[in-house]
Amino acid sequence: MGNSTKKATLLRSLNTVQRKAVEHTEGPSLILAGAGSGKTRVLTHKIAYLIQRKGVNPGNILAMTFTNKAAKEMRERISELLHGELRGLWIGTFHSNFARILRKDCVKIGYTPNFVIYDEADQLSLLKTVINELEIIGAQNLNPKQIQSYIKFVKNSSISLEEFKLHNQVLTNQVFYDIFTRYNSKLQRNNAMDFEDLLGKSHELFRLFPSVLSYYQKLFQYILVDEYQDTNRVQYNLIKLLGEKHRNISVVGDDDQSIYRWRGAEIRNILDFEQDFPDCKIFRLEQNYRSTANILRTAHSIIRNNLHRMEKELWTQKADGEKITLKVVDTSRDEANYVVQKIEEEIQNHSRNFSDFALLFRINAQSRALEDALRNRGINYVIVGGIRFYERKEIKDILAYLKLLVNPNDSVSLKRIINFPVRGIGKTTIERLEQFSAQKDVPLIECLSRAEEIPSLQKSKILTLKNLGVFLQRYIDLKEQLSPAELASSLINELGILTLLKNEGTEEAATRLENIKELINGIEEFIKSNPELTLEHYLESVALITSVDNWDRTFNAVSLLTLHSAKGLE
Repeated sequence: MGNSTKKATLLRSLNTVQRKAVEHTEGPSLILAGAGSGKTRVLTHKIAYLIQRKGVNPGNILAMTFTNKAAKEMRERISELLHGELRGLWIGTFHSNFARILRKDCVKIGYTPNFVIYDEADQLSLLKTVINELEIIGAQNLNPKQIQSYIKFVKNSSISLEEFKLHNQVLTNQVFYDIFTRYNSKLQRNNAMDFEDLLGKSHELFRLFPSVLSYYQKLFQYILVDEYQDTNRVQYNLIKLLGEKHRNISVVGDDDQSIYRWRGAEIRNILDFEQDFPDCKIFRLEQNYRSTANILRTAHSIIRNNLHRMEKELWTQKADGEKITLKVVDTSRDEANYVVQKIEEEIQNHSRNFSDFALLFRINAQSRALEDALRNRGINYVIVGGIRFYERKEIKDILAYLKLLVNPNDSVSLKRIINFPVRGIGKTTIERLEQFSAQKDVPLIECLSRAEEIPSLQKSKILTLKNLGVFLQRYIDLKEQLSPAELASSLINELGILTLLKNEGTEEAATRLENIKELINGIEEFIKSNPELTLEHYLESVALITSVDNWDRTFNAVSLLTLHSAKGLE
């Protein structure tokens, strides 16, 4: 098949504006893609067009998405368009792409490539340790979760720590500065990064080592960014830095859909794109393929009142459709009962399934009344973003062991498993270990083998700690000899976790047992699908999973989710 025929086949399904956006490959472009206007189609076709029509090596293309699910879907669609695998294509979330960069060059900024990524719970655990160590007056009145959100905001935004001001009698600016500084110091000591560090440390790497930046600037000849309106200032700076050499940056977004200001997203990134790149070409995707005309008219009548927005108005060839219903009720209970009544009517009158319904709300707390009403009527439901598989206690405990084998400096993981299974190691013993670690300036794991040097420890505790140290070291050595699944299976068996759960004999224990077996299966499947990858890669993929990535849409149940969780799932 000739090039012109291939081109015609590739672009056949696109409308005029979509085609123009795809064919514009050289220089910066801003694709304003209204809801339901086919932005994913444009992105995937543009990447396929670059590879097939322009002859670009997939390894020279960097594509950024906001969820793993979106990245997977895009990869599959591009593979279908090109009838083959896409080896070398950099397509993934911001965090996964920059984690990949850091694995290669993080030694330059004081980390080793086996660094671990702390999830929300790990971060909170470390923060509580920091607050305890600093002996802050009135510490009992501090809210670690609130401090965690402040730290995220500072790391994601364009302001410096010194510019961030608080007005709180206990959490003063100085106290927050001390917590922030100690928290980051401990992260580095543990050879760990939080989610925000994956971007911040990448920026630091590029700033301190221009040769590294230059390498990736040459490598990424074409950069494509999805959901650009939701990028924060750090992400914006990284995109701008990487695109400076070739300037072939295509960003896709819609300022009308910007809903992440609370986590540091800067709507000005999309509003100022023309100013940042004066020669940029703008494409407006305004034809909607998803909604009826009534929905579009109603949405536009509201969104057009925004003061700062780029002008656009969606249209459709679809019919007007049903009118939108606005129901005013007195209480949240009345609202929930009305919603459930409508679900039952639809099922009865139109043979719907439970899975045909999604209930959206602003914050998680608003689900309670809806859940009560659904339960009372015997309707199955699932909360998207509820307790995730990898957040379950038994799974986090085993993952903590695996993280420790990969990165022995990880004190958060060591503290999590030090008394699991039960070894009689309590809070006082852990505090003495931490004090010794600080005094001798050695990793917490080293203190296990030196337990006899720690004052006031009972002989039985010393023996227990030393045995744990020997056990962990043996598995650290085994890590290179066994496959990840074999290592996990052997570790779990030797710890006696499965036997403990079997002997417990409760329904909850049986569920935990199945979860652990599923974890081992998951590790095995991951390595089978990616033979060249290691346990480190598996742990990284788990750390970067979002609640949406775990959503099973085949389950026949009403879906309950916040508007933020629903983003991109249309």
